[in-house]
Amino acid sequence: MTSDRQQAVGRRTAVLRREAVLATVPVAVAALLGAAGPAAAGTNGSAGVGDPYYRLAGNGGYHVHHYGLTLRYDTTTRRLDGTAVLTAHATQRLTRFDLDLKGLKVTRVTVDGAAAGVRRDGQELVVTPHRALHKGQDFRVRVAYHGTPKPVTDPDGSSDGWIPTDDGAFVAGEPQGAMSWFPANNHPKDKSSYDFTITVPKGRTAVANGVFMGQHTAHGRTTFRWQQTQPMAAYLATATVGKFKVEQYTTRDGIRVYNAVDPREASAAAPVLKKLPSVLEWESKLFGPYPFRAAGSIVDRAPDVGFALETQSRPLYDSAPDLATLVHENAHQWFGDSVSLTTWKDIWLNEGFATYAEWLYSEQHGGPSAQKTFDALYARPAHDGLWAYPPGNPGNGANLFGTPVYARGAMTLHELRRAVGDQAFFRILRGWATAHRDDHGTTAQFVKLAERESGKDLDGLFRTWLYTSGKPNRV
Repeated sequence: MTSDRQQAVGRRTAVLRREAVLATVPVAVAALLGAAGPAAAGTNGSAGVGDPYYRLAGNGGYHVHHYGLTLRYDTTTRRLDGTAVLTAHATQRLTRFDLDLKGLKVTRVTVDGAAAGVRRDGQELVVTPHRALHKGQDFRVRVAYHGTPKPVTDPDGSSDGWIPTDDGAFVAGEPQGAMSWFPANNHPKDKSSYDFTITVPKGRTAVANGVFMGQHTAHGRTTFRWQQTQPMAAYLATATVGKFKVEQYTTRDGIRVYNAVDPREASAAAPVLKKLPSVLEWESKLFGPYPFRAAGSIVDRAPDVGFALETQSRPLYDSAPDLATLVHENAHQWFGDSVSLTTWKDIWLNEGFATYAEWLYSEQHGGPSAQKTFDALYARPAHDGLWAYPPGNPGNGANLFGTPVYARGAMTLHELRRAVGDQAFFRILRGWATAHRDDHGTTAQFVKLAERESGKDLDGLFRTWLYTSGKPNRV
């Protein structure tokens, strides 16, 4: 996500509220009776994965292998009709498990074809299967739902999720918004493959992640199909809808590019999007092979959003991006998308890395050096917001997208570069992206890799730049 959001959240204040609404979804009486029987003596999946900043994010007891999302969106009424089919694996015995889904009316849930007991508890959709699921069992959950999706208000006051626009919807889910439009195990720790089938009024385009699999029009509506076969965190999924001018091509490295641009942004976006192949090629030389089969951009006109997002394989922009933003969001394809967080506390591993990619691009393409950018930032006084909190421990969800995470996170990497030298530093960056490809990483693992590759004790450096409050002293 770009630092545009930093400016947006600075203009807002908010308190995240958890709704405590309890409702019962209509289900078969037999399912309710079955759920109250022997299954009640077993184990329940937890309502969250234990993230310190988002207590209810994600769910325990299972892993989702695959999401099959079939959506129908009416851009006039803003009604969304959805069916989500989750193919999952039980990591413990389950008599009950949760899905994250905020708002929207659920009309039916089945587990392995049998009607399940369901109730709502705020953002939790609590599912009780007819029969207990055994540890190690693969199972399939089908959820039918509909309603008018509304964005989620985050602790920093910004909105994410399904955000209506004048011609469709801007769908950007970091950090919580995926649950505004599909039932999910909504934490980066759980990554899955996806299939999307999205039907919209004729004349609109629906853009999702991965490879474009085709479209067809009938009875005044067009259906678009997309497939993301590589693991993806739920917050990186999109189903953005609008009037878009579409461009498709394949790079010389075999990457399938799909750009969708709001015509009102086309002239401003064209010169920047033209550089996408060269940016991907440059980043691939630094970070290793591009991690996905597809790439591209979604350039919408969403003036009230205030940020761009690294939606996997196809970053999403609320207006025509500048070159630095293009570099930033595509660097996230390595750092944040392919290598994902284990906890939101480690957000600097995403934003610090993508910001430093901007500095490196500038340095190697005739702009200010990374050292000059670092020096300009370090010159800020001790009371400046840059030093408000340490990037390795932002403190809470309201600080995830603040200046310290982005800029001081990048400064941490520059100090690492100075300490170990360019040869070791770029080996560390490439090694991080390679070793954790399609997986997860933690700050502790990154520090260990940096020490191993450089042969140096770096505990003091990381402690100072990531975890010390206030403006660090330079060594």
